[in-house]
Amino acid sequence: MAAIPYLLEKKVAISAVTRACYLTSSLFASLQKSETITKSDTSPVTIADFSAQAAVNSILARVFPHDSIIGEEDSKDLQGDEGKVLRERVTELANEALQRPIIPGLEETPEWGIGESVKRSSDELLDAIDRGTAQGGSQGRTWCLDPIDGTKGFLRGNQYAVCLALVVDGTVQLGVIGCPNLSYTDVSSADITPGQGSIYVAVRGQGAEKVRYPFPPAAASAPPVKLSIPANPNPPFRLLESFEKAHSNISFGTLVSRSLGVTEDNQSLRMDSQAKYCAVAAQNTGGYVYLRNPVPGKNYIEKIWDHAAGSVIVEEAGGAISDSYGNPLNFGLGRTLGENKGIVASAKGEAHAKVIRAIAEAREVEEKMKVGDGDLRL
Repeated sequence: MAAIPYLLEKKVAISAVTRACYLTSSLFASLQKSETITKSDTSPVTIADFSAQAAVNSILARVFPHDSIIGEEDSKDLQGDEGKVLRERVTELANEALQRPIIPGLEETPEWGIGESVKRSSDELLDAIDRGTAQGGSQGRTWCLDPIDGTKGFLRGNQYAVCLALVVDGTVQLGVIGCPNLSYTDVSSADITPGQGSIYVAVRGQGAEKVRYPFPPAAASAPPVKLSIPANPNPPFRLLESFEKAHSNISFGTLVSRSLGVTEDNQSLRMDSQAKYCAVAAQNTGGYVYLRNPVPGKNYIEKIWDHAAGSVIVEEAGGAISDSYGNPLNFGLGRTLGENKGIVASAKGEAHAKVIRAIAEAREVEEKMKVGDGDLRL
């Protein structure tokens, strides 16, 4: 019997993401203000970001030592005397994640550098964090990690995600997204149901699925659920947009909604992180659309760790993903999606084509408003 492609990578990725989810969800209640740093772009990074990246990268480096890793964080804020307190806390938390007992049902093994006997030094964990400085490109195997996607959502106790993907020769082959706060049974709301999260998994050519988080003790009683986006050429559309207004052009989204005929009953669902990709993949109408359009005046370039895992999950669930002009996303350019502007994830076929047309119509309206009175009448 032929080997199943990326089977080991899938098992290891699920294990690493699950352990990072345990770390982040358990830390939230005790997180201190002193354990949050504001980066140069004003975005926050917490002790949980560093600890999760240290734990995940440690596992990847142990099992796949020749693979490169692109991660969002580096260890510079944890170095020297100034970083001593944070460094010690990261060491404690990352080791807690790595030392968790082998999780039944995940087919874990201590050979991955996990289990109760594991203990990594601060230097080892800082080195693990800095393995995430790879540049990527169109050749070779590269893991893409966002240890906490949606840090502001995490800090509010809302939606966030631990996102891990494997890119091989510029194509995303595997994606795992852990959503500790995204309901396993209902993705129509961003509301939180404590203790009822989900983990989404996809391997190219093998479909997409979701499992419960926390992982149930009786794994056999909760097998993965296959995901399949309904093929509906004329669905009742509903946009999924960023919770943070700084991350997407909200007024533009309103214009797109109008063009798609979105009703008041189907107003935009706003949530942080790649949980939006998961909601598109798990929908039951075929009308959910993740729309991310650049904020006017900001020359922002999308980072691949913000989209790699979600893109393959949507595609393997039977959906489509492109930039806002209908072009495929290019994950072979390095750390960014430099050639792509905006993101659209939806059902495929005519539904996706309608969204792209609606975006083009919205652009025309915006252009007219630039030479008019500037009133979008929202």
